[in-house]
Amino acid sequence: MKRRKFIAGLGITAMCMSVARAQSGVPLVGFLSARSPNEAAVHTNAFRRGLEEMGFVEGRDVTVQYRWANGDYSQLQPLAADLVRQPLSLLVAGGDPAAQAAKGTGFEAPLVFVVGQDPVQAGLVTSMNRPGKATGVNFFTGDLAGKRLELLCGMVPSTRIVGLLLNPRFGMERGEQHRQAVATAAQSIGRELVAQPATTEAEIEAGFAALVRAGATALVVQNDPFFDSQRNQIVALSSTHSMPGIFHIREFPAEGGLMSYGASLSDTYRQVGVYAGKVLRGAKPDDLPVLRPTRFEMVINMKTAKTLGLAVPQFILIASDELIE
Repeated sequence: MKRRKFIAGLGITAMCMSVARAQSGVPLVGFLSARSPNEAAVHTNAFRRGLEEMGFVEGRDVTVQYRWANGDYSQLQPLAADLVRQPLSLLVAGGDPAAQAAKGTGFEAPLVFVVGQDPVQAGLVTSMNRPGKATGVNFFTGDLAGKRLELLCGMVPSTRIVGLLLNPRFGMERGEQHRQAVATAAQSIGRELVAQPATTEAEIEAGFAALVRAGATALVVQNDPFFDSQRNQIVALSSTHSMPGIFHIREFPAEGGLMSYGASLSDTYRQVGVYAGKVLRGAKPDDLPVLRPTRFEMVINMKTAKTLGLAVPQFILIASDELIE
């Protein structure tokens, strides 16, 4: 059997199974993500825990069909279109690119999302309190870019040139806003900022080399699903080039990065699961205000700090929420 026919057959089979489950009364949820299933497993599991809190166990009370772009944003639109052709009870979008792709389909099913940008400005909701047909969590960690730079320079006070890794693939305006926020913070504390774009695995590697040539001795990474999907590579390159970095989620220092500051993405996905469960139980998205994190955590990998020859200042030790030994 030819590969194209085989893949088409798989798609037809999956759709038939989805229809059968829908007819049996088990709701079907579509889950769209710009990331990859392996590196996102901790957050997908958190989403499942949220569903379970509302009484929905995957495979028993609800069927979830996942679509992963594996960091390639160009795949999101066709993946979203594939999902909305099915009899969905609910559509879940993980990350800004996925949410925009879902929006582009003119979705009929309710949408629950997690996004970093303002969902009102992005056109996803009418307002934060009465969002309309879609709701979710506004993981506004990008607003903390300046604070991250300050913490990084507190950890590495000798650094004078800081590198910034940006992904311009999704929203040039969004990337420029992030760059300006970090640049303003850098100027206020007497540091020079060098921004480096990267949209592929090869460009990340080349970007690190370019930052080293520019004299950067520390690194800030834009909060972006693509960079999340490439965090093993980014952490490895940070180690290879002895370039301490600060990131937006604890999963980076948990895998060997120096430090992170931001809300818990795992808890955010758990909240998305809870909201998904509420919608499946009959709640209208318009009655579920868009949530925003109220607590931010600072995580430091002490082993990485020691390897880099960094003495963690007392004020950072006191302010930290977790020290990974």
